[in-house]
Amino acid sequence: MYPEIHIGPATLQTFGLCFALAFLAAGALVWKRFGELGKPHDWGYEMGFAALVGGLVGSRVYFVAQNYSEVKGDVVGSIFSGSGLVWYGGAIGGALAVILWAWWRGFLNLTLLDVAAPALALGYALGRCGCQMAGDGDYGKPWNGPWAMAYPHGTVPTKVPVQPTPVYETLAMGLGAWFLWQLRDRVRAGCLFAIYLIYAGTERFLIEFLRRNTTDSAGLTTAQIESLVMMIAGVLWLAIVVQRHGGIGRPLASQSNETLQPAS
Repeated sequence: MYPEIHIGPATLQTFGLCFALAFLAAGALVWKRFGELGKPHDWGYEMGFAALVGGLVGSRVYFVAQNYSEVKGDVVGSIFSGSGLVWYGGAIGGALAVILWAWWRGFLNLTLLDVAAPALALGYALGRCGCQMAGDGDYGKPWNGPWAMAYPHGTVPTKVPVQPTPVYETLAMGLGAWFLWQLRDRVRAGCLFAIYLIYAGTERFLIEFLRRNTTDSAGLTTAQIESLVMMIAGVLWLAIVVQRHGGIGRPLASQSNETLQPAS
């Protein structure tokens, strides 16, 4: 594991590097998609910056809320510390910031959600690379399988071989990003994001059985409960689209009212 990289007098955190790479890669995907839709490429940078700021704030606030009993003696210090970035909190904060940006740009519609879907999956996949390199405790339960790994030099070290769950998530969500990108012009507006909700929710729900998180209620972890909400929302979304339109496939341009806005 390489939690830190030393270059002369400088010390770089590998998680931070992967975190930055995740936003750059996701931003590049959004940049390309906006170009395909006839929108200004600069919107990709703006949307990425909004997601970055909102994600950082949301992840910190979520972490403090989840661990209030441990950090209540120094809430302000915990908010501005360099550890404890919670993905679901980052997703909520980033989403709120992007919604505000989209409202400002007059692009608050279903197409915006579809633009974000592959980028979210790609960013998550690269972010988990950072968890793997840093050994930050996101690994799984003890295991003696053929590709079990120990993290003796990780940020949260363990000498016991465990399930390398960050590797699983990187592979699963990397595949998900590719799959969603292939579908971007094949489904009705909003359906791509619904598929993302189902895919990402299922991935996280299943991986939690291998991770070392404690259960919260009904034998499930907090992340699994949140994942179930994502999956149910995605399924209901698609069901409503099928009921109204007979399917989720994008109709021919001559039959569709889902026309794209011209570039501004």
